[in-house]
Amino acid sequence: MAHVDEEIASQPECWQRALELSPRHLPEPDERIAVIGCGTSFYIAQAYAALRESLGLGETDAYPASEFPAARRYDRVVALSRSGTTTEVLDALARTRAAETVAITADPRTPIGAAARHLVALEFADERSVVQTRFATTALALLRAHLGGAPADLPDQARAALAAPLPGAGLEARQFTFLGTGWSCGVANEAALKVREASGSWTEAYPAMEYRHGPISVSGPDGLVWFLGEPPDGLVRQAEATGAAVSVPRLDPLAELIRVQRLAVGLAVRRGLDPDRPRHLTRSIVLDQP
Repeated sequence: MAHVDEEIASQPECWQRALELSPRHLPEPDERIAVIGCGTSFYIAQAYAALRESLGLGETDAYPASEFPAARRYDRVVALSRSGTTTEVLDALARTRAAETVAITADPRTPIGAAARHLVALEFADERSVVQTRFATTALALLRAHLGGAPADLPDQARAALAAPLPGAGLEARQFTFLGTGWSCGVANEAALKVREASGSWTEAYPAMEYRHGPISVSGPDGLVWFLGEPPDGLVRQAEATGAAVSVPRLDPLAELIRVQRLAVGLAVRRGLDPDRPRHLTRSIVLDQP
């Protein structure tokens, strides 16, 4: 069994622990904040930012760490980094003018411990696989709980996602489109990344209402269209008309992401790839300093 299989399976317990935490230093209502990360962490930042704003808790911007506008004024900057060593995240924290910085990481002993003023350590969600699964979802579960936006049964929904069947055409599909609405747009982006990096598949992600504005043209009988949020009226029917298989969520978007993770691993194994070690990727990007 690959490490990622064990890590995917452990998410119900990780989420339960996250929901029981009461970390200090996370953003307060009405603070103007930025959330930064790279890769998976950036997409988790997108989801959190959209959810926080939708709940009326304050202006919230999400950036890839490399594109963080350090001159812009924020009350607090939240950095997401599983490894705590990602160069772009450390550089962004060094450049920010925010009075308060907090990092969410799996390893507080890494350089991010000195780069951020405060740390939230999720050591129980650390991973051996290069592919991020449980750390990212546990971080989002924690952030949602802090916002008051996490369903109490989220761990149970995670267990349901581990047992639920995958879309019937999932392992045979050659093209994958993930669609989100609101905060689940970030989840859709992460879903596309997960399948892409683990299995080398052709994946795309869009806000659901954007699907009609061009992306629908790539859907066809060899494709899968997977909604990570509530489908807009009529869009499922239009997606089905392309000949693609269509998956409509029955679970919370974060729990639905577990099903996508399982698909990503299944596709990788089917194609003779190592899901723990995707091609050309490393666990952390540490750049040489000039």
